Amino acid sequence: MDKLLNGVAPLTHLGLIRAQGDDAAKFLHNQFTNDFVLLGQSEARLAGFCTARGRLQASFIGFKRSPTDLLLVCSQDILAATLKRLSMFVLRAKVKLSDASADFALYGLCGDATVTAIKTKAVSAGIAWSKADFDDVNLITLYPADGVPRALWVAPAASPPPAGAVLSPALWAWSEVRSGIATVTAPIVEAFVPQMLNYESVGGVNFKKGCYPGQEVVARSQFRGTLKRRAYLAHAEVAIHAGSDVFVAGDDQPCGTVAQAAAAPTGGYDAIVSMQISAFEAGGVRLGAVDGPLLTLSAAPYPLLADI
Repeated sequence: MDKLLNGVAPLTHLGLIRAQGDDAAKFLHNQFTNDFVLLGQSEARLAGFCTARGRLQASFIGFKRSPTDLLLVCSQDILAATLKRLSMFVLRAKVKLSDASADFALYGLCGDATVTAIKTKAVSAGIAWSKADFDDVNLITLYPADGVPRALWVAPAASPPPAGAVLSPALWAWSEVRSGIATVTAPIVEAFVPQMLNYESVGGVNFKKGCYPGQEVVARSQFRGTLKRRAYLAHAEVAIHAGSDVFVAGDDQPCGTVAQAAAAPTGGYDAIVSMQISAFEAGGVRLGAVDGPLLTLSAAPYPLLADI
């Protein structure tokens, strides 16, 4: 696995929203599931942007380039709509929101490329969401994929790419799936509350930070024991696509939805599937229909925060 996931991949499927101004951190703090007011310069945050119903309409990896300059990495296919939606809430806040995708280059680092960057830049190895700044570049460590270290490299557009072998975008996409942490894209907008993607278990939800859109729904799901769905890993020998439903035998109502999928280098497709806990425990889950292709399921590659 470590030989496959080794190198540097350009991440053109991702974009950047920039928030600048004295109120930038406070504004994002009031909109997202995570704490941006107390976000340190050596940290990054996974965060969700929810509807009033607590459904994720976007997800981000956010960090500060300075106390008044923050970047949000998100899927390019929902960036414009997300930026428009966020801008509706600015009102009198001292913050300017913009699409900064053209101003920066994004790369994904896997394996040796990550290890080299971590050693050179003194990032906290093995700790997801840590950040180092150097030469106007930001390096953010991510959750590993099958034990292989990964990171995001964010640099001004004219900067040279990081050192390392060439990694195909397809392999990077597969590493994202194998990390078990789904990114919200167009096919799954408003499909899940954060816990259905295990966000609270990977540092994506702060239950102490106060109000944000959908906060009551998210908190109720956690503290009243009403959470019935979780995200799991799945494999099939046929193509899997985000937004596809999954089923169990004898029930024509879907028991879950594919959140993210990618071709596996050894054949078939791997996916992150959010489904009923009972369906995962029972097994026999099929793709697309009750008699569709059988999915091979496994638990998320990190411990889940137990219901409180």
